[in-house]
Amino acid sequence: MDKASPPLDLAALDIFRTVAAEGSVTRAAERLQRVQSNVTTRVRQLEADLGTPLFLREGKRMALTPEGEVLRGYADRLLALAEEARQAVRPGQPTGRLRLGSMESTAASRLPAPLAQLHRQWPGVALELSTAPTRELLERLRAHALDAVLVAWPPGQSPDPALEASPVFAEELILVLPTGHPPVSGPQDVVPGTLAVFEPGCTYRGVAQDWFATRTPPMQTLELGSYHAILASVAGGGSVGIVPRSVLQLSPHAALLAQHPLTTLQTLLVWRHGYRSAALDALQQVLPD
Repeated sequence: MDKASPPLDLAALDIFRTVAAEGSVTRAAERLQRVQSNVTTRVRQLEADLGTPLFLREGKRMALTPEGEVLRGYADRLLALAEEARQAVRPGQPTGRLRLGSMESTAASRLPAPLAQLHRQWPGVALELSTAPTRELLERLRAHALDAVLVAWPPGQSPDPALEASPVFAEELILVLPTGHPPVSGPQDVVPGTLAVFEPGCTYRGVAQDWFATRTPPMQTLELGSYHAILASVAGGGSVGIVPRSVLQLSPHAALLAQHPLTTLQTLLVWRHGYRSAALDALQQVLPD
């Protein structure tokens, strides 16, 4: 009879996932507050238990093998379920980790006050905040890599029965144009032929491209990584952009730009159907109804 494989150790999976995220045993050890030798030993033991290498070792850099990529998906789900179980047996006591994903605009303009309140009321909640475009955030949520996300659901896209959602913010989207741009009544009135946007998967990018769909000639796109960069590009006269008014109000240079209201979209708090935790309940209490 073959010897039974040892059960997967959640602590070892957490170490494995951290090394995968950091790409380095040294940085993983610092993040986990463990000695490097312990991290190395636990990873090698996990590889021995599974009978396959999980990392390609390139000097000090650690890159996942195909088998490691597969295991990372399972590790995310197993660790998320373990955390959910821990919180489920402590109802009414918001503690533990809450992995929240957010659009960059929401994190910058909407979250500082409610997250400060969350920390004051429930310091035992270890919030992990990350930002990305809507599509990526929803993919990470479905893969159990995040517990909840704040996103703008793409207009016209059907609800996902695997997810639950609650509206929390109404965002007015503004088309920003270079200083002195004439008034705009439609896409043909826009003079710069370049639209400064985030990468594909950003709902606001999709809204802007749909609005410009009838323009001739078509708009070119300039992909940038922040609203600061988008506003700077518009101020320079070479492009236009779409920016939530709440973000625009944070910029000391907003008054220098021409503005044209486009539409209003709801920002939703989204989580997996059936997922419950005291930490998520506490977050919902500090967000607007």
